[in-house]
Amino acid sequence: MNLEHTHFSEMQAPEGVRQPYVHYADWFSGQDAKRLAKKAAQAEAFFRRTGITFNVYGDNDGEERLIPFDLVPRIVSSREWSKISKGIDQRVRAINAFLHDIYHRQEILRAGVVPIELIARNDAFLPQMMDFSPPGDVYTHIVGTDIVRTGEDDFFVLEDNARTPSGVSYMLENRETMLQMFPELFSKIRVQQVGDYPKSLRRSLAASAPASCTGRPCVAVLTPGIHNSAYYEHSFLADQMGVELVEGHDLRVVDGHIAMRTTRGYRVIDVLYRRVDDDFLDPLTFNPKSMLGVPGIMDVYRAGNITIANAPGTGVADDKAIYSYMPDIIEFYTGERAILKNVETHRCSESQALQYVLDNLADLVVKEVHGSGGYGMLVGPAASRHELSEFAEKLKARPHNYIAQPTLSLSTVPIFTKKGLAPRHVDLRPFALVSPNGVDITPGGLTRVALKEGSLVVNSSQGGGTKDTWVLED
Repeated sequence: MNLEHTHFSEMQAPEGVRQPYVHYADWFSGQDAKRLAKKAAQAEAFFRRTGITFNVYGDNDGEERLIPFDLVPRIVSSREWSKISKGIDQRVRAINAFLHDIYHRQEILRAGVVPIELIARNDAFLPQMMDFSPPGDVYTHIVGTDIVRTGEDDFFVLEDNARTPSGVSYMLENRETMLQMFPELFSKIRVQQVGDYPKSLRRSLAASAPASCTGRPCVAVLTPGIHNSAYYEHSFLADQMGVELVEGHDLRVVDGHIAMRTTRGYRVIDVLYRRVDDDFLDPLTFNPKSMLGVPGIMDVYRAGNITIANAPGTGVADDKAIYSYMPDIIEFYTGERAILKNVETHRCSESQALQYVLDNLADLVVKEVHGSGGYGMLVGPAASRHELSEFAEKLKARPHNYIAQPTLSLSTVPIFTKKGLAPRHVDLRPFALVSPNGVDITPGGLTRVALKEGSLVVNSSQGGGTKDTWVLED
């Protein structure tokens, strides 16, 4: 099992297999390649049968696609996980403190730690949230933190997903698939569970119910509908939590509360886990043309009669320009140095940084400040001369819309191919749940893998796949 690599390999060290993979490598060496190939085909059939698909925006045929699943797990030791989870806990607490401050006293702006114009001209900042505290002071009930690794102890946060992070259903289905296909592995290797996530999510959301809720909190999931790229996940999570999946037209304001239509009349909802963007949430407050939200929900929210998870206006915290200030934000609110490092980030809105980016475009990754899913980005080393020239014009026209980062030497984990194991680049999105009771981080997460040799783009929308993520017990 000799894997050649020029990047940090999470499985193979120069002196042999790395410790977290020792038992797996021992098992793998005794496997028949034909049997594993058959298992890989079975996994694809399982995902297709279960309906684990996503839509790609901009795809002419609107086809639903499978996210490719690779059967070689990504394995993390308990020591490595301890550092990752402590770093996420610290970061999530700082993000919540930052959001509360931005919508109240704005001390971090007064102190000059974050430039005021980054908030003032930020589309994700909602003036409607000023001087309002969500129930339990929780803004980000669910956070997905994208983490990359470049060395033995070098973990970097690539971005914070504080609006409506997706992908948790794949984390759960990947584990379920591995348990079905290789039950013997889980008796040989002690792996921490991720299957409790839906229960933890429901418990965490219920704990965030507004003070006006007197009985058992009623939780529901709000979806934009079947044409949304993450609809499978919306229905999956509602089902797993045992709560209703609703659309905007199922809801209305009844006696100052939000209520959903049922066969027995309207029932009040206390906590709404919404997977609808801010702009479409309430046509009376935001986009008047929206058919996806609930007219009047913001009035009910500000009156303290419903919890919206995540809170409207949280997007200002996962803005990629704000990201560049995260180490300072963490220190400002916690008094601690950031446990997880940031990737060096050039803010193109600053003239010096813009010039540097234009001069070094072929070596950098450039992203839209509000972009997601790998759309609208440039990977300099993989771009043609024409693409570089075109993107330079975009940068000059709207510099404040972009940030740039060095091309990181992402770690690799092997994937199973017809020719055996082959290294591919990965990232990791662990999921944190936040409630007034604290932060709960599921031991694992969604490992996304770039299936094309040499590619650094792991997004499913750009052809990436997923792996099961194993966090070992002590």
